[in-house]
Amino acid sequence: MSRFPFYKQLDAMDCGPSCLRMIAKHYGKTYSLQTLRDRCFITRLGVSLLGISDAAESLGMRSTGVIADFESLESEVPLPCIAHWKQQHFVVVYKIKKGWVHVADPGHGLVKYTREEFSAGWLNTNERGDIRNDPVISRLLEMNMGQAERIRELEEEIARLRGDPCPQMVEDGLISEDDIQEEDDEEAAVVAESGEGILLILEPAPIFYESEDEATDKTHLSFLFSYLTPYKKFLVQLFLGMLTGSMLQLILPFLTQAVVDYGIHRQNLNFILLVLIAQFALFVSYSSVEFIRGWILLHVSTRVNISLISDFLIKMMKLPISFFDTKMIGDIMQRIGDHERIESFLTTSTLNIMFSMINMVVFGFVLMLYNLKVFFIFFIGSAFYMLWIYLFMKKRRELDMRHFAQMSSNQSNLIQLITGMQEIRLNNCEKQKRWEWENIQAKLFKINVKSLALEQYQGLGAMFINESKNILITFFVAKSVMDGDMTLGMMLAVQYIIGQLSGPIEQMATFLRIAQDAKISMERLGEIHLKEDEESPDQKKITLLPKDKSITVSNLFFQYEGPESEYVLENLSLHIPEKKVTAIVGMSGSGKTTLIKLLLGFYPVLRGEVKLGEYALDNLSMRMWRGKCGVVMQEGFIFSDTIAKNIAITDEIVDQEKLLHAAEVANIRDFVENELPMGYQTKIGSEGQGLSQGQKQRILIARSVYKDPEYLFFDEATNALDANNEKVIMEKLEQFFRGRTVIVVAHRLSTVKNADQIVVLDKGRIVELGTHKELTEMKGSYYHLVKNQLELGN
Repeated sequence: MSRFPFYKQLDAMDCGPSCLRMIAKHYGKTYSLQTLRDRCFITRLGVSLLGISDAAESLGMRSTGVIADFESLESEVPLPCIAHWKQQHFVVVYKIKKGWVHVADPGHGLVKYTREEFSAGWLNTNERGDIRNDPVISRLLEMNMGQAERIRELEEEIARLRGDPCPQMVEDGLISEDDIQEEDDEEAAVVAESGEGILLILEPAPIFYESEDEATDKTHLSFLFSYLTPYKKFLVQLFLGMLTGSMLQLILPFLTQAVVDYGIHRQNLNFILLVLIAQFALFVSYSSVEFIRGWILLHVSTRVNISLISDFLIKMMKLPISFFDTKMIGDIMQRIGDHERIESFLTTSTLNIMFSMINMVVFGFVLMLYNLKVFFIFFIGSAFYMLWIYLFMKKRRELDMRHFAQMSSNQSNLIQLITGMQEIRLNNCEKQKRWEWENIQAKLFKINVKSLALEQYQGLGAMFINESKNILITFFVAKSVMDGDMTLGMMLAVQYIIGQLSGPIEQMATFLRIAQDAKISMERLGEIHLKEDEESPDQKKITLLPKDKSITVSNLFFQYEGPESEYVLENLSLHIPEKKVTAIVGMSGSGKTTLIKLLLGFYPVLRGEVKLGEYALDNLSMRMWRGKCGVVMQEGFIFSDTIAKNIAITDEIVDQEKLLHAAEVANIRDFVENELPMGYQTKIGSEGQGLSQGQKQRILIARSVYKDPEYLFFDEATNALDANNEKVIMEKLEQFFRGRTVIVVAHRLSTVKNADQIVVLDKGRIVELGTHKELTEMKGSYYHLVKNQLELGN
């Protein structure tokens, strides 16, 4: 049988899509990880079993969610299937044979477990809670209820034929209910003892084979060399330098032979001095070539590295904003670090291997001229050396992927420790957080130990093969000298040539490792570079606002985690008039922020439509649309820069008049000018002057005012302000709002009471709509939301 296909998960949350990818490949279809992520509706928390089920059915598979014991898994469940592992992971069970459970774990590779080991990770005992009460599992089981009923009917028919007890046999009087109950109790005791686990059974339907799979991108490293195209002139110089260096080195063995066979043999000191002077001149020339080559390499590698990371950042900035909802900071940081491996492969390693290959060809040819038998011994020994290195490449790749995952967790954990230190100290959880970090370090240590062991096995074996080859060559050459087939000078020349050839062989082995590292890094970066931009150049988007600048939302539905998750917004219709203030209020979780994000194009609309005048929002250029919008989100970001640059974030040169006006409207001008010694040039953010939450919010408000937009979106923009500051700012903002379309999300009455219309949301639906006066008179949802602020009592 062919080996079960295996795909490593690239991110911490990719286990579900990776499992589905392996099963699809097992049945003959190839899909990219990003496609399956999208179909699984992956979030920052990963995917649910329902999400995997929906994705599988979209590919043309039949899916069935079951809760089973080990005996059922072994004897009844068709393999491969997906198992829920340790309550937080998904793996593929693809074979059970001779007491061993064969598992494809996207986090660790193809592994084997004994029944006890597998059960410990898969089975859900009562101590872990009743999995039947899990809403996701319940929903999945409900979806398969019709199929389960049919299976039950078939089981009863089989039981009738076998003579096993079934309900119909009770009706026929062939067996009593007490007997059935006794048998059920015995089965229940076995199940209770062994426990139950969650499985997702996947089988291909005919439509699965009719659909076209995705062609895999096999170019990986090839297009990288386009980064070297602008430096052709430098590369030609490097090649000529390498060729010159090889020619200079080629002369040395002949000089060595001449010193021994002619100078020493004839005791001609003058000849020996002449040869040594020539050798010194060659050394100076070779060193000069190497010096120049080093400078050219530094120049090329630095520029290539900048280009690689710059292109990566450019690509990231073109991705949909929703992409960053599902990405961990550590994953992105590790990918940026991967560029160093790619840059090293493109420049230093690739060019060094070119130099090594030139040396191999030149010195290999000279060795053939000296002695053909020695050449074949060297060639065969080197082939075994390279084969030994290659045998360890697959295991090395697996360890590299595991190291990447742990380093990603380490990055995220360190960022969390540093940025959350205040909360850690306030809640006395230093020890717990330190233990979390130490656990990651322990896992990293284990991976590093395995990597070291692998390198040692690889290195010792390679050294043994290499030394055996050298000893054999030395013996053969020495015997040739004793037999008179070779002079002593020739022997020394051959030894020198062997030394020159051994270096390139070792460099080739190193190159294989670096090329593998670069390929792995390219696979990880490929998911970024291959992802579609938010706006591709081929799409014709509208770049001008319509005459009618009102916003209309019609029958809007939206959910975050796929078709089986709850609706965040449901059948929502709303008209936001132009140049008016619309306030959106509601309990936490009612969908206010989600609505704002949809209006700003963060996510595509699931069902329904959002229109700006007569244009659908999807047809507008998001760059143009957001350029017309001033936005203050709940968690706005303050950059490590001056106050002036934080406010005038869109301008290269700050407009002082607009800056002062924005600071005035945000009521922060007095604070900046009178309390900060550097004024607007004071550096703030993580590396500068500390600000209170209220001061940060005022900076963010000033940023939106400075932009002078036609539309304003405020999402709890004043919730951190004290009452006096909020009153002053709202009075100034009301003047600034004139002639602009404003959407305000807020809880405070003082922020929304003067709005032209107030929208009350509850569980994603509009329950009330009107002015402050109209809604308070209704004494409905809005009244109860703000009655404590109104001080109207009951």
